[in-house]
Amino acid sequence: MTAISWRDPWIGWRNGLLSDARFQQWAADFPLTRPIARRRAQGLFDLVAGFVYSQTLATCVRLRLFEHLRGGPRTTVALAQTLDLPLVATERLMGAAGALGLVERAGLDRYALGAQGAALIGNAGLLEMIEHHRHLYADLADGVGLLRRGGGQGDLAAYWPYATSAAPSATTPADVSAYSALMAATLPSVVADLFRAYPIRRHRRLLDVGGGEGAFLALAGAQAPRLGLMLFDLPAVTKRAQRRLACAGLSERAEVFGGDFLSEPIPAGADLITLVRILHDHDEAGALTLLRSIRAATPSDGALLIAEPMSSAPKMDRVADVYFAFYLMAMGRGWARTPDEIAALLRAAGFRHVRNLRTRTPFLLRAIVARP
Repeated sequence: MTAISWRDPWIGWRNGLLSDARFQQWAADFPLTRPIARRRAQGLFDLVAGFVYSQTLATCVRLRLFEHLRGGPRTTVALAQTLDLPLVATERLMGAAGALGLVERAGLDRYALGAQGAALIGNAGLLEMIEHHRHLYADLADGVGLLRRGGGQGDLAAYWPYATSAAPSATTPADVSAYSALMAATLPSVVADLFRAYPIRRHRRLLDVGGGEGAFLALAGAQAPRLGLMLFDLPAVTKRAQRRLACAGLSERAEVFGGDFLSEPIPAGADLITLVRILHDHDEAGALTLLRSIRAATPSDGALLIAEPMSSAPKMDRVADVYFAFYLMAMGRGWARTPDEIAALLRAAGFRHVRNLRTRTPFLLRAIVARP
């Protein structure tokens, strides 16, 4: 038998009132409720039109519109020639981009970068994500079908081949090139926040588990010049890491290990182990297996640093409960856990001291440090 909450009658009364057409009309006309009614109507329409907004943004990115406006305002005629679009289509695009704050008018028939467009120019990782989202949109074209069949069978799962592979170590360099480049491009914007939250310079040697092509390790090496560096990831990925670390002049300080961290031991020797946007890719059993293996490799004076998007449950969160919920489902496994859920896994894995760290953008990245 389902328990009845004291809120149930209130929710029923409220929803009955809000769904009544006569009340909606009254609220839109009455001066005190009119602003609220308008905000709710606008918010509802934004949900209806959200896909069109995101596709307008994606179109601007694919046409490199923001780069073309970087040097200053341009006329729609000049933009039409540059973008290789009909003039009428360019006018339509610029009007839509202007309404979204991506561009702004700079005269009768001229457009300049808007505040949002200018911010995007300085965030290469976000531009990469916008391009990448075509895979997610393909899977979400039939949201009901995705929910009924489960994830792991569409475009996004093919993009992340290790997520559904029975033998991740067998993936080839071609299999990992696209997602490795994406992870590397999107790291700098979040890593700066992580370094503020946790001083890695206090450690002697850092091991980045699931470190991809070494983007985080290269940034950590620049942040802490005396820090020894280690990376552990699939063999196909580590070849890319060796090249990146060599280009960064870190080959002498860095060791790279190839293997599957869900089935092979974590290399020993580091007093700081990092999981950056890794744990949320795994289900409960996989996450616990990984954490137990890390605990076995963590010295008594060592620490594990976890950084990734986390849920704010029971408070609902659009980033975790909408974006990452569907993204990770389409990918084929994992979910954004709450800090308490991660803490419970850490304790089950043998870590005794768990502490949440404060980050500047908790809706995108939170951090937890755990010690034996």
